[in-house]
This record gives sequence, C-alpha cells and structure tokens, in this order.
Amino acid sequence: MNFPLIMLVLLLFTGAIWLLDRWVLARRRPEAEPEPWWVEYPKSFFPVILVVFVLRSFLFEPFKIPSGSMIPTLLVGDFILVNKYTYGIRLPVINRKVMDVGSPQRGDVMVFRYPDDPSLDYIKRVVGVPGDRVSYRDKRLAVNGQPVPLTPVGSYSYVDNLSFVNAERFTEKLGERPHDILVQPGLPGVNVGVQAFPLRENCEYNDGGFTCTVPAGHYFTMGDNRDASADSRYWGFVPERNIVGKAVMIWWNFDALSRIGTRIH
Repeated sequence: MNFPLIMLVLLLFTGAIWLLDRWVLARRRPEAEPEPWWVEYPKSFFPVILVVFVLRSFLFEPFKIPSGSMIPTLLVGDFILVNKYTYGIRLPVINRKVMDVGSPQRGDVMVFRYPDDPSLDYIKRVVGVPGDRVSYRDKRLAVNGQPVPLTPVGSYSYVDNLSFVNAERFTEKLGERPHDILVQPGLPGVNVGVQAFPLRENCEYNDGGFTCTVPAGHYFTMGDNRDASADSRYWGFVPERNIVGKAVMIWWNFDALSRIGTRIH
C-alpha cells in the first residue's frame, strides 16, 4: 500500500471541497442552512490531513522495526522516528530531491527503499559513502584500507524464530559515535546468495569475504547484527534516489517501555 499516495489523494480531495465551499457553495447557501455532510466532513478532515501530510513528507516519519537485522541497536517491535530533511528536501510520492541539506555519513542508521522492490522500506547502517573502498574479511570491517576500531564487549543472546542465538558483542567506531554490533562465531562473513546486482563489477568476492568500491550516487549498508542481515553484501548498493531519511529516536516499544526516547546512534 502506497501510503504517501493515499495521503496525497485525500489531501487533494478534501482541499478541493474546502476551496469549492469557500468560494462557491458558501456564497450560494442560505445563511441559516447547515452545510451538507459531504461538505462538512471533508472540511473537518482537511486541516488534519494537511498537518499529517506535511509532517510525514518533509519532517518526520514513523516506522516499525520488523526484523532483528539491527540488533542490538534496534529491537523487533521498536517504533522509530526518521528525520526526512537531514538528507535533503524531497517531493512526496515521487521522492525526488529538490533541495540539498546534507548527505548520509558513515555510521548513520538510514531508512531507504529496497533497491529490488521500492515498495519495501529497509533500515541499515551506512558503512560506505561514494568513493569508499569497503572490505569485510574474516568478520572485520575496513574502509579505505583502514580497519574500523573494534572493542570486545561480551556475549549477547536473543531469540529468533523460536531459536536461541548466542553471539559476541563488539563496540565499533564508524563515524562520529560508536555503536554495538553482533557477530556469530563460526559463520562466514558472507553466506551464499549474493545476487547479480547493478554495478556488481565494483565488488570482488572470495572465501574470505569481499571488497567493494562504492560508486558515485550510491551507498553501502550493513546491519549491526552482521550474521543475520540481508544487506548490501547480498543485493548491492543503495542509490541516492532510494533514501528516505535518518533514524533518530525510538518513540515506542510495547514490550520495553524503557527504550522510549532512546536516541539512535
């Protein structure tokens, strides 16, 4: 369901009724005669829809985390707010940028439209920006030949599809702020299933991992739960046109109220 398109249609419909009544119908209607229902209801909903449309299209949009690919940063069931203007002002529905404000930086948690199916929204961490050479070999991330600082934290356990998962937790310093990642010992850095994605020639894969050069206008992303994330390792680069915004805060979680208000780093 294309929610932005539905909101736009409702906005145009209720707005047209509001304008029609203001400039035509109200002037012809006797003073004591009430508004007909088909005028009253659209006029009542128009300002509400307008405010929601503007907020959601240009400022903040809510999302719900459906999977564990970003554990431990984001948990299944987290409701998050995504800043829509951090990476530029975009026209709703067509998602075309009309004003540059900023661009994704390494370490940002970014929401974007899945390149293979733009109707799906994905959330991952940006690990490579245009021009970067990203390597992930033997479970160690490097950017432009420099290993990303990694500090062991301890063990981390969680339940996934009724299975108990044991992982090792590390603090990774990518960008301005550190964040935690999970790695499952014994699993390869890249599993089978790498697709023939656009610009695949920018990447080299072997048994030890991969090295990719991020092309202009694209970004390379990975999940913080490194061995349980379908990300750029498998389906390729994120085009700039697919960007939705930057995840900034957890605003609700029914199962963990203490997470409300947590900033996302």
